[in-house]
Amino acid sequence: MTDIDRNDLAAIRAHAWTLLVRGGADRKSPLHTPVIASVDAQGLPQARVMVLRKADPASATLRLHTDARSPKVAELDGRPVAVLAYHPGEQVQLRLAGTARVLTDGEPVDAIWEQSTLFARRCYLAEHAPGTPLPGPSSGLPTWIEGQQPTAGQIGPARTNFATLWIDVTAIDWLHLANSGHRRALFRSEDGWAGAWLAP
Repeated sequence: MTDIDRNDLAAIRAHAWTLLVRGGADRKSPLHTPVIASVDAQGLPQARVMVLRKADPASATLRLHTDARSPKVAELDGRPVAVLAYHPGEQVQLRLAGTARVLTDGEPVDAIWEQSTLFARRCYLAEHAPGTPLPGPSSGLPTWIEGQQPTAGQIGPARTNFATLWIDVTAIDWLHLANSGHRRALFRSEDGWAGAWLAP
């Protein structure tokens, strides 16, 4: 467990972002796969585990990747979202609120695509949009690429299916669970991230 003053709001806010940054950079971090929750067109709640690719405390943003054809793109783009992550080693739960943006084109998205490994890009070769009914079990990938790492030439057509999901974070609800007594704090962008204590 990280040694921080759990009675100091500034230290807690910095620690929350440290966990998120580590989650984006380290695939072994529990925060590498947070739950992203939204509401669909029918007003029903939807939640899914996604891979956190990057967290930036300076801009208060999170970056994730998705298939541009996925139904979740329409339910997320420009809409409020919630992010839930738990770090058992730190005994810290983070609940974030924000607004999602989906970007599919432009130099930044192209650069992110090029930085990804060929194997990571392979999933965007899927022949059908996520959620498409299939006659039987399938990865969705073309049979010629099953179990194979694509070449740069083979992966080219997959680029049109790649999208980046950005979450502009507007609030962080931090909860530390401890036998000695829980602590909970809320940080909001509208308050300049100053922070306030809440009952756990």
